[in-house]
Amino acid sequence: MEKTKDISKNPPHGTVYILPNLITTFSLFSGFYSIVSSINGNFKAAAIAILVAAIFDTLDGRVARMTGTTSKFGQEYDSLSDLISFGAAPALLAYLWLLHPYGRFGWLAAFLYVATTALRLARFNTQIEETPKNVFIGLPCPAAAAMIATTVLFFRFFFAAQSDYLSIGMLLAVYLLSYLMVSTHHYNSFKNIAKPNTFQFMVGTVLFFIVIATEPQITLFLLFVGYILSAPLAGVYHVIFRKGKEKKKQHHS
Repeated sequence: MEKTKDISKNPPHGTVYILPNLITTFSLFSGFYSIVSSINGNFKAAAIAILVAAIFDTLDGRVARMTGTTSKFGQEYDSLSDLISFGAAPALLAYLWLLHPYGRFGWLAAFLYVATTALRLARFNTQIEETPKNVFIGLPCPAAAAMIATTVLFFRFFFAAQSDYLSIGMLLAVYLLSYLMVSTHHYNSFKNIAKPNTFQFMVGTVLFFIVIATEPQITLFLLFVGYILSAPLAGVYHVIFRKGKEKKKQHHS
């Protein structure tokens, strides 16, 4: 997931730290491997590589903050890596897996996804100081990429053959994810969760990974569907709740 970066603690301009940038390189390599796998028709490997890239993308920021090795170079390198791993790689995966029969409409949808990923990253980098640390404005691009990757794993697990309905669904999903990345919906960054009891947190983490490991093609897909829909549904709830309060005020007045 995209990281909230602390610019105020940046070292002198031009400083480069090995460990966090090496982890970012692993994320970039995974994204590039996903592209190669998609071109070769190995869509399962391509999807898994995107998920691996997301794991490395989560680690590099945490390692940099824990070791006090955040840098402007690392921030820029991370964004460029994200554009490849979570922009180009999932767009190409979706296009070669299901969208190419739609011709111009298919590759334009894939391009829109790449473009909105770039816009999402640019907005994120320019609004770091203005955005609360506990939320993301718009869908984080690693989550959008993971949604495409888990969709591939989910449907290839259940269905041996592709269908027109699945292709149309993927086309609509790419447009929806593109919109959500540049939207103003607030997504939880999970940084506002209170510091848990160590033992309870460990037990909960173990149970969480057990649930994921039971059938990852299903559980990961449902997990990302829930996260992606959480912000729009919360927005609809707040609108309805606000209208309900206004009606009550009008009624009492």
